[in-house]
Amino acid sequence: MLSLKDIKKDYVVGDSTVSALKGVSIDFRENEFVSILGPSGCGKTTLLNIIGGLDRYTSGDLNINGKSTKDFKDCDWDSYRNHSIGFVFQSYNLIPHQTVLSNVELALTLSGVSKSERRERAVKALEQVGLGDQLHKKPNQMSGGQMQRVAIARALVNEPDILLADEPTGALDTETSVQIMELLKSISKDKLIIMVTHNPELAMKYSSRIIKLLDGKVIDDSDPLDKNVVEPIKKPEKEPTKADKKAAKKERKKLKTSMNFLTALSLSRNNLMTKKARTLLTSFAGSIGIIGIALILSISNGVQLYIDQVQSDTLSSYPLQITKTTASIGEIMNTMAKNHEGSGKHDMDKVYSQNAMGEMINTLMEETKVNNLEKFKKYLDDNSDLKDLTSDVQYTYATTLNVFTESDSGVMQVNPSTLLEDMGYMSSTQMEAMSMSGSMGGMMGMGTDVWSEMIDNEELIDKQYDVIAGRLPEKYNEVVLVVDKNNEINDYVLYSLGLLDPSSLNGIVRRAMAGEDISVDSEQHVYTYNELLDLKFKVVPTPDFYKKKDGVWEDMTGDESYMKKAVANGTEISVVGILRPDEDASSASISGAIGYRHDLMTYLIDEVDNSEIVKEQIANPDIDVFTGLKFKTDENAADTDSSSETVSDSTADTESKADETADSSDTDKKAGLVAGDSSMEIPEGMTEEQYKALMEQSGASDTGELADMGMNAMGSMDMSAIQGGDMSSLTETQKKYIASLSDEQLELMKQMLKEQSDTNADQLANSGKYSTSNYDNNMKTLGYSVVEDPDSINIYPVDFASKEKIIDIIDDYNDSVGEEDKIEYTDYVGLMMSSITSIINAISYVLIAFVAISLVVSSIMIGIITYISVLERTKEIGILRSIGASKRDISRVFNAETVIVGFVAGALGIIISYLLTIPINMIIAHLTDVPIRASIPVSAAVILIAISVCLTLIAGLFPSRVAAKKDPVIALRTE
Repeated sequence: MLSLKDIKKDYVVGDSTVSALKGVSIDFRENEFVSILGPSGCGKTTLLNIIGGLDRYTSGDLNINGKSTKDFKDCDWDSYRNHSIGFVFQSYNLIPHQTVLSNVELALTLSGVSKSERRERAVKALEQVGLGDQLHKKPNQMSGGQMQRVAIARALVNEPDILLADEPTGALDTETSVQIMELLKSISKDKLIIMVTHNPELAMKYSSRIIKLLDGKVIDDSDPLDKNVVEPIKKPEKEPTKADKKAAKKERKKLKTSMNFLTALSLSRNNLMTKKARTLLTSFAGSIGIIGIALILSISNGVQLYIDQVQSDTLSSYPLQITKTTASIGEIMNTMAKNHEGSGKHDMDKVYSQNAMGEMINTLMEETKVNNLEKFKKYLDDNSDLKDLTSDVQYTYATTLNVFTESDSGVMQVNPSTLLEDMGYMSSTQMEAMSMSGSMGGMMGMGTDVWSEMIDNEELIDKQYDVIAGRLPEKYNEVVLVVDKNNEINDYVLYSLGLLDPSSLNGIVRRAMAGEDISVDSEQHVYTYNELLDLKFKVVPTPDFYKKKDGVWEDMTGDESYMKKAVANGTEISVVGILRPDEDASSASISGAIGYRHDLMTYLIDEVDNSEIVKEQIANPDIDVFTGLKFKTDENAADTDSSSETVSDSTADTESKADETADSSDTDKKAGLVAGDSSMEIPEGMTEEQYKALMEQSGASDTGELADMGMNAMGSMDMSAIQGGDMSSLTETQKKYIASLSDEQLELMKQMLKEQSDTNADQLANSGKYSTSNYDNNMKTLGYSVVEDPDSINIYPVDFASKEKIIDIIDDYNDSVGEEDKIEYTDYVGLMMSSITSIINAISYVLIAFVAISLVVSSIMIGIITYISVLERTKEIGILRSIGASKRDISRVFNAETVIVGFVAGALGIIISYLLTIPINMIIAHLTDVPIRASIPVSAAVILIAISVCLTLIAGLFPSRVAAKKDPVIALRTE
């Protein structure tokens, strides 16, 4: 079973070599109680350590079950100690921070035994030595005899073949020594027990064999194995086959010991719990660097969140704008800069002109470009990445939002606002220019209109505004009123909306400049929420401003009664909510005081597109519906040059021309017929009886009276009223006359009017004169738009990084299309704030770099403390090695300890940092008005804890390697 052949062991001490064993040869039986006696220093313990695999022999051979150990590797010796050897030491060598049960289970843990089986076998071993009721005690709570019994139970739990006892009774009293010896003797019936002792009486009483050593040699063996036995002649060993080698390798792998990381964590945790104060202080020291970095990150994160909010708010007001007609502002600015420098290529004896205006106009003409927004819109709609990069993509159209209010005094136009023009502050031309500048005026805070389209992003609106009354609009005919952070409304808005009388401001600027004494209402007016929520407006499509008369469409905005009816028939708009900017919002997406939904504009576009005048203009693209004249084209340009004059689109001129060309005999006949003129011929298709019936129905005494009455009534009659069926504009006499007519007469009158209108239009269209307008201008005047072809596109990026990606998307589009379809865009914000994030990040990185030094210092300190822990746990290292733990297992134990310390340090640092952000935020709020809230991102907290664990693990690698390399024999001797 176990055989020692000429075992020698030499120790090198300085320049000399000491021989501890000098050719020891012993054969042991499978089950016997062997005592090895001898004076101190004779080599007893060395021999025991070599048999147990803790120490290596210098020469000779140790055979286990007939197998030589000369070629054993470390893992083979570890497996041998774990499965075949059980150690019982004089000083018990129990791990103090583990319970009795855990000490016994430890060897089974290394063997890979399951938890349930491990516990069952450990309890059985403890019951076998009489400690079944002491499972959860710590070693320091037990007597010496009890601790030795625990050591014996630990040695037996893995059912080893050999039990090695080194002075098992050396630290016990006589009575306890006898109990331990009796226990060992009973065990020797089934196992080989080799005991080293100085007590010959105990050896003689309990041992079945006594071997005496002196100066490293066996001087006596009371019962050698080969005394009366002739060893059989050994047969030559066969060369192992591949199957034999594979089976042997599989067996070695099965017996290989390994401590899992959870066991290592448990050992280290229990050890650290015995030194709570030191562990806590060490973790706190390690957390200082984490605290510093966490606080920097929390402030940086607060600033970054503020910047992100500013970016989001700012970009919701300053989008990337792409208009149908645009000019490169950069090129114009470059031209201006060059003109400012001048050429300087002339003598300096005279003053020379500088062609600045010419160059600017040329540049403007060259750089002005018409963007194909219809094609680009389709590209944007098909781009799936755009949604994540934008708060909204807003399409605006040339359709004018005409808003009115109704009152007892009449109707008032609210949008587009004419307040500044009425005041005499701006001319109509300037007002138009301001209106055309649209978003630019809104961007600069100088827009004249108080109505603006809301961004189609409810989440962003919720962040920027608080709903202080009502709700957000949900339908196209619902709007919100926006007040400022002080719940106030600018009086310009109040005048524009009609809440204050705007007529009191008419001409006030001109009168003030003329030196007149003027007074302006400076009283502060107060409105309840309900009063503002009761506000109603009317939206009127632009085509409703026109009425068809004599074959052409006349602008009726100057007709008060007409406008009242048009406004009354308009779409009612209700204020359903009142918004106030959030106190933390740095900018707002609603530029006006009234915010409306995008679908109000799409509704208006549909109304315009389906109007009669627009349909007529589309059906007759060559004829101006306002004048009845043809549009001038390249083909008829020559005719235009030879014409004496061109007819303007003035309504008065149009009526005048129409009157001059409207005479025809046929019309006169029909007019006379309607009036009852008997001299008129009977119209074709009407019998004499029918004609006479009409005459009688008129009630005139004779045909002459009827003719006079009819012609007088028709002289000033609005003929288009008859065509449209609207009699409200007629006088009482005209109404009476119309009522006297039969259905046939009315039908005949309408036919006559239609023919007259067609005749007028035809004569105008073929008069050789041309309209000064064109088709596109007319459609724009009417507010005609196509949803697929916007007038401008406003792209609202989420942040500056997203803006850059959107610009890349536009560049990709430009690269994929021809020169005529390339898009020019206007970036109002540019790089105004994009560098701020980079600056904040750079400052944060620098600060983190400085604080990281303390983190490295803390890690080094933890490494030093881990090394101290290695020194403190040296004996534990020896114990673990004695029960089969490998060098890697020892490293794992101390790596687990650094992981625990690193985790505690990181978690402690994060907790302290979170607590410190409370006073930090209070200080920031006290010192500044900037809404910065320091907060540690969850991801950053997790990363910092991971960094703490990694750094302490790295710092502990050296101490753990030192621990792994310790000689188990020397480690066991450490106190």
